[in-house]
Amino acid sequence: MPLTAKDVAEITRLLEESSFDELYLELDGMKLSLRRGSAAPDTAVAHAPAQPSASPAPAAPSPVTQRPHAVAIGDPDVADVPAPLLGTFYRAPKPGAAPFVEVDSVVEEDTIIGIIEVMKLMNTVRAGAKGRVTEILARDGVLVEYGETLLRISKTG
Repeated sequence: MPLTAKDVAEITRLLEESSFDELYLELDGMKLSLRRGSAAPDTAVAHAPAQPSASPAPAAPSPVTQRPHAVAIGDPDVADVPAPLLGTFYRAPKPGAAPFVEVDSVVEEDTIIGIIEVMKLMNTVRAGAKGRVTEILARDGVLVEYGETLLRISKTG
């Protein structure tokens, strides 16, 4: 029985709520590998057929467990928050709801700043730095690239 997108979302939710940093699951020729936290870079391979003599399938970004690390570029007091994966960026939890953050919002490293949808899976994006949001670069409902700056945070408050 193949894993559905709902199954993968539930597995990643359970991983995020657990104390584990890594999960590897192989079921009926399907492979799923998830890593989070301080473990190696997050990766997931879903619905990849197992091939004993072939090299493993290339890894894709992990749903839900992505924790971007804000990057200071130029000014050490300003952190750029990059998109942890490619997908459609949403600033609010659902259409018509208030955005997670606005300019001048105070954020912590674990503050959710948006959602990136990839293949019908909603992946939360966290600030990765503590400070005040100074600029929001990514527009709501628009495709963002991996590494693209979503917003900027002033670490001086």
